[in-house]
Order: sequence, then structure tokens, then C-alpha cells
Amino acid sequence: MKGFPLRALLLLFAATWLLAGCQPQRTILKPSLTDQGELFLYVRTLPREARRLKFALSQVSAVKDDGSEYPLSLSFKDFSVNLVNRQRFFASGQLPPGDYVALAVGVAGATLLDEEGEEKLLVPEKPVRIDCRFNVTQKRATFSSLAFNYDKSVMTGYSFNPVFTVTPSGKPVTGLVGYVSNYGSNTLTVFDKQYREVVGVIATGAGPKGLAFDQLRRRAYVALAGDDAVEVIDIPLGEEITRIRLKPGDAPQELALTPDGKLLLAVDTGTNMVSVIDPLSYQETDRIQVGNTPESILLDPAGTRAYVFNSFSQSISVIDVASRSVVATVPSEPGLSRGQFSRNGTILYTIHEMNPFVRLLAPFPSLALQQRYRIGMGAIAIKLDTLTNLVYVGKRFSPDIEVYEPSTFVALSTIRMNGSALHMAIDGEQNNLFVINSERNTVDVINLVTREVIAEFDVGEAPYWTSLMGER
Repeated sequence: MKGFPLRALLLLFAATWLLAGCQPQRTILKPSLTDQGELFLYVRTLPREARRLKFALSQVSAVKDDGSEYPLSLSFKDFSVNLVNRQRFFASGQLPPGDYVALAVGVAGATLLDEEGEEKLLVPEKPVRIDCRFNVTQKRATFSSLAFNYDKSVMTGYSFNPVFTVTPSGKPVTGLVGYVSNYGSNTLTVFDKQYREVVGVIATGAGPKGLAFDQLRRRAYVALAGDDAVEVIDIPLGEEITRIRLKPGDAPQELALTPDGKLLLAVDTGTNMVSVIDPLSYQETDRIQVGNTPESILLDPAGTRAYVFNSFSQSISVIDVASRSVVATVPSEPGLSRGQFSRNGTILYTIHEMNPFVRLLAPFPSLALQQRYRIGMGAIAIKLDTLTNLVYVGKRFSPDIEVYEPSTFVALSTIRMNGSALHMAIDGEQNNLFVINSERNTVDVINLVTREVIAEFDVGEAPYWTSLMGER
């Protein structure tokens, strides 16, 4: 190894890190809905009076109005106050369109704790019918919430017959809406940011990834990596408006919307392009060649220039939005890179999954490296709070979010989660940080004053991005 170039060593290490880091994250892209719809069931927190009860369900089926039954896939089967101490994603399944009249629930067993210990309860031999009406529509998702009734389920202390109240989703208050894109399940999870719970699911095209919210027009734009398209969602209605077709093989990854909402940029990882889209006419109006394997994009605070992070060519392409052209290219670091601007726009902070340093760059036209600080390997998520100017960084394989002072990058505190952070968004109204926990398929909600996790809710498979109304 004597005389072996240092850069070659670093590249070898980077390649090893990439293989180690990406393999667990691989998700098989499933087809989007065609002839069927999809049902999603969430269970609310078990009531306090159920603290002595444990039970397990063996199966759940959706019962159509003609009597036919369709089994659902369960995400968990065991129920107790400790296991269901928050809202939980319970079951889902693709179903034929039509009217449904009930759920059929099979019970595997139940116990009740008394003075002498856990006593087995008698349970039904056949599935229990839970009457509820819902409609499944072709190519759309149906959401329902289940609330467990303890008093009606445990009879005389000797037998158990589960009773749930099933409530369909309502329309959430638009100003309280947040979305999570789920790449592995072709859905958007809709949540209420005030109550910090899931209130709906929207079926999308294949491979939803980056999101962009138009706060004024109340629209959401979704990059469909598997369909080479951008889906447009009406946020108040929770319904698709249209789909903007890109070129075959584009595989759009992330999106950036100018502050005036008149221009949408899509990073096309598959073709090394950036699509320029008119979001009012729903048309792609231009294409800009950038570096190799662009994966992330960031607009400066004025919305005049876009910074595209190219992972394979290890570069940042700077696009002048007005002229729709690349005006500069600056070297970067290996692997996935992301950036955030300081609140006054004078510093660009960049993190790199395969490099242990955060780099501080001057914005265009200088792009000079002003400083770099060691923060450790694996940084994949960064969010700057424009209220405090503090920087939050999450790392792959680490349960910690580090909070940094931006001028010296001294770590001020550490926020502990139950998994690694993939993406973050700040609610400017409630002053909470919403963090995608990629290991648990959940979103953790962190209060920015106490810097503690105050809530967690389940989302879909392989969550990628989260956006909020009222985001700062």
C-alpha cells in the first residue's frame, strides 16, 4: 500500500460505505394501482381501562356487500396498552372496487390480569363481524380508524369478543395538513400536524419521492420516480388534479418550487437532467443538463439560483433560474449530498454521506470554500431553522440528531430518536421538527424548545420526504 494515492484510498472507502449504506435501504418498487383500490386501517390508542388486557388477532378481512371476503395484511397482531400506546398502522390490502359492509376479525387468544395472575379468556372460534360501511374506489386509497371498546369486549370477566368502532377519514383542516411520501407503498400519508396523527392516505403513481408544497395555491407536487412524472395534488380535497409527464427514464427524485410558485424544478436522476416545469399549465417547458446522478436540489432564498447535488460526478451544478442554464459547477464530495442556506442566504452548508465534514460555501458567484468542520460520517439529513439559525443534522445508522451552532459548528445538544433521520421539516406554527425515521417507517415529532420527542406516528413503507402547510 506504500505510495498508494490518498484520493484512491478515500474513493475505495467511499465505495465501501456506499455499498454498506445503500443495501439495507433497497426497496422493490411495486406497481401502482390499476383495477383495484386499497384499504388502510389504523388503530387508535387503547383506552386506559384496557391496561389489564392482552389479546391477539389472527386475521382481518374486508366483507363486501355480496358477502365475499378479502383478507388484509396485518402489520401487527398483539394488542396491549404497552404495545398500542399511540395510534398504530394496523392493516392494509388491495381490494376490488365497490361497497363494503363489515370487517371480519379472527381472535387468536386473550388474557386478563387479576389478583392471581393472567387468566385466559374464552374467545370466539369463528371470526367476529364488525359492522361498518365504506367504499373502495378504483386507483384510490380508503382510510379508516378503529377505536377499541373495552367495556363491550370483555364480558363478565370470562370471555372476550372484540368490539371496535370504525370511523372513515374526514377532510382535515387544510392549514394543519402534512404529507409523507412513501416510496415503497406508492402512497402519501396525510397527517394532522397539530394532533400529530394520521388522518388519511392518498394513492399515487409508482415510486413517490420528493415533495413540494405551494402554500398559496394549496397544491402539492410529488416526484414519481417510477412513472417519470410529477403528480399534482389538491391539498384541501386530498385528490389528484393531474399528472405532468416527463421523458422516459427521467426518474425524478426531488423537487424545488420558486417562492412565487411559478416555476417547478425536478431533478431527473435517471437522465442527468433538471426538468423546468410550468406548474400553472402543467407542462415541462425546458430541460437542463447537469452532472452525473443528480439526487438533490436546493433553491437560494430569493429563488434565483438552484443548486443541484450530483452524487456520482461529485459536483454541484448551479442553475440560473431566469436563463435556465448552468452558470457554474463546483467540486463536491462522494455520495449523497444535501445543502441548506443560512437564513440571510450568505452561506451554503453542505453535508456529504461519505465525507466527515460539513462544508461552508459562499453563494454564487464566488462559491469559495470558507470553512469546513468535522461532524462525522454518514450525514444524510440537514435542516436549518430560519428562526434560530441553528442547524440540525441526522446521520445514517445513528439514532441521534445533532444540533449545531452555525458559525463554529459546535454541537449544542443531541436529540435521541429510535432510528436514523432521513428527512426533516419544521412547522413554523407549532415550533416542532417532523423527522422521517427510515428504520421504523415512522415520523418522530420533536419539540424545538425542549428538544425531546413528543410524538410518533406510523407511515408507509420506505418513507422518503415530508412537507407541511405552514413550514418554515
